[in-house]
Amino acid sequence: MFENISDKLQDTFKNLTGRGKLTESNIEDAMRDVRLALLEADVNYKIVKEFVDEVKSECLGERVMKSITPGQQAIKIVNDHLVQLMGESNVALDLSAKPSIILMVGLQGGGKTTTTAKLAHHLQKEGKSILMVAADVYRPAAIDQLEFLGRDLNIPVYSNKGTSNVTGIATTALAAAHRDNVDVMLVDTAGRLQIDQDLIQELKNLKQHLNPAEILLIADTALGQEAVSVASHFNDALNLTGIVLTKMDSDAHGGAALSMRKVTGKPIKFVGVGEKTQDFEPFYPDRMASRILGMGDVVSLVEKAAETISEEEAKKLEQKMLKKKYDFNDFLSQLGQMKKLGGLGTILDMMPGGKKLKDAVNIDDNMLTHIEAILSSMTPYERNHPDVLKEMSRKKRIAKGSGRPVDDVQQLLKRFDMMKSMVSNHKKFPGMFGGGSGQYNSIKSSGQQSKTMSQKAKKAKRKKHKKKR
Repeated sequence: MFENISDKLQDTFKNLTGRGKLTESNIEDAMRDVRLALLEADVNYKIVKEFVDEVKSECLGERVMKSITPGQQAIKIVNDHLVQLMGESNVALDLSAKPSIILMVGLQGGGKTTTTAKLAHHLQKEGKSILMVAADVYRPAAIDQLEFLGRDLNIPVYSNKGTSNVTGIATTALAAAHRDNVDVMLVDTAGRLQIDQDLIQELKNLKQHLNPAEILLIADTALGQEAVSVASHFNDALNLTGIVLTKMDSDAHGGAALSMRKVTGKPIKFVGVGEKTQDFEPFYPDRMASRILGMGDVVSLVEKAAETISEEEAKKLEQKMLKKKYDFNDFLSQLGQMKKLGGLGTILDMMPGGKKLKDAVNIDDNMLTHIEAILSSMTPYERNHPDVLKEMSRKKRIAKGSGRPVDDVQQLLKRFDMMKSMVSNHKKFPGMFGGGSGQYNSIKSSGQQSKTMSQKAKKAKRKKHKKKR
């Protein structure tokens, strides 16, 4: 979502870091580019002005002008101010009550129902018992949608299609939550195409009857400049406790993410990053700022990997590599894990400098799908015994079955052989594949070898000296 703003800011700072000295003139040029990048991203113009003025003032300060690396100091200042703009740190949900009631509010089409299910799934993974409440009685199929999502996640949904009394539905649901000893009750409320008095009054009534611990505004990132007005209206009426941004994976400009926190003073708590229920993450301003400035987000990548790949599975794969038994079944399994992490493009976006690499080599996640098709067209015997694939007849059959050219099959086999060759040469780099003890023994043996060589050199030198005498 932040691709445009990210590209422009990175270009701006590339020019700054290329200079040995910063002047008022080149800082002014850089700030003009920053201002344009933020405005094009639909950040509110008042927020842009305040942001640029603060950054410019600090960049012109004595600490930066006299710094050994002034360009990098300027980037750090922009990074720090981006973090401040988006909220400084992640703010967790208040789940101290039982049941903790969370009211999901927002405009129609913003993704409230889907986000309700995503948040329910997120809390379910944390071991919480959940009850979802279908309180949107106006949108056709809203109740059916939440019930379907509930069945899919194995999370109960309270609904009553026989009444349009929203307060009555929520009150009865709360009694059920108490009865079943539920930890969290999520209430999916109705939205409108625009804010009106009836919508606000209904939400106020719900707030009064339920006394929710959290009131979350579900906002579409494509709102642009309108995001400020929408967030302000909901906050004035309900005193929001947080914001959830949806469709962060879209090509929206992203101004909503940079404006809403500043205008409302309320934290962005979660973001939706895809269509699937699991595509939902806590929002970390510092990590997002790093991604915007092209510095990656390794922490989030590691966390996602830890959720997706078990330690046992990783150790099992390591042992197969060490014993040179790595085959196409393992390769296919790794492709599946990569897809769970969001694909190769997503992984590179989260690595420092990864986006430039992705753009340079034109990485397309369809490539993984093509590789998967080729692997799936192999027989179980062929996946277990890659050496038999030297036969052209087999290559042609696999190519035909996968719908890919024979060249693609040959390229895949070639890359696989290169990977196996790298793994088989691990003895040249002890400890790289074998864990901490191997690394320690490698360092130890290297140290002993150096010591022995040093002693030999001294002995030879003494002999030479005796001959001269």
